[in-house]
Amino acid sequence: MRTVILAALALAAAAGGTAADEHLDAASINGATYDAAAFAEGQHAAVAKAQVLLDRADASPGVIDGYAGENVAKAVRAFERMAGLPVDGRMDRAVWDRLQDDRPVLRGYTLTEGDVSDLTERIPEDYARMARMDRLGYTSVAERIAERFHMDVEFLRSLNPRADFSRPGTALTVADPGSRLQTAVARIEADKALAQLRAYDAAGDLVAAYPVTIGSRQTPSPSGTHEVVGIAIEPTYRYKPDENFQQGDNDEPLTLPPGPNGPVGLVWIDLSKPTYGLHGSPDPAEIDKEQSHGCVRMTNWDARELAERVSTGVTVAFLER
Repeated sequence: MRTVILAALALAAAAGGTAADEHLDAASINGATYDAAAFAEGQHAAVAKAQVLLDRADASPGVIDGYAGENVAKAVRAFERMAGLPVDGRMDRAVWDRLQDDRPVLRGYTLTEGDVSDLTERIPEDYARMARMDRLGYTSVAERIAERFHMDVEFLRSLNPRADFSRPGTALTVADPGSRLQTAVARIEADKALAQLRAYDAAGDLVAAYPVTIGSRQTPSPSGTHEVVGIAIEPTYRYKPDENFQQGDNDEPLTLPPGPNGPVGLVWIDLSKPTYGLHGSPDPAEIDKEQSHGCVRMTNWDARELAERVSTGVTVAFLER
């Protein structure tokens, strides 16, 4: 399946060539028109616009950053399925036109007192040191705001080069990814080959898709079909080296505090397969770019959306191919 996606990206390059990164601002992104070359390589306004529109359509591209890649191609494939279009993962004009709506993809946001307070100075790598902390919170205002609006931190900063992120009242430009999924999820597929989680309603229709990190060779994700048995928002994390993996020199069980920068992020969706679950991540930009310890890792915002629409008993099928 990854070969198909890479081929789709190559087709986009052949259709319009390649282009260097372009300067991005609110006007260029909101006003972007279809450009096949933009989806070949580099950072482009049209890609940023498409990422927001895909997110609004419940086909998550992961972090919004203006770069095309596998996560965008996977989101396009999911949207094509939901929209009844030919499925090839290519952002062609038919997909672009179907995505459009009448709202700007970027909007203004003003920092509040709550946004600039209650930060964590830094997050240690060692689990034993994490376990001694009260919370594994955001380490900067930019990180908090970027995650709230599904953005890459550096992309947020580049759109607001003169912004004082420490001052309440600061006006920012942010992405507008729209409202969360409203449809109840009745069945989930975790596609190992594509590194994508797909959610279906009771009628069997695809209603949402998310890029994910699924397992590794050392700690593979489970096979077969399992059920959701519990959902926790802002969970603590129980590290059990004898059951899962050993982190550093930590060979004793530990309980880590909650927070977006904890090992499982802001959400844990527990599965009937012991020790496995669907969960958030402290590193949204690394989804499907690094390996997990067997579970299904998502961005915090995608995991939160899914957690709101699933219930115990929902099946999760792990697809090998």
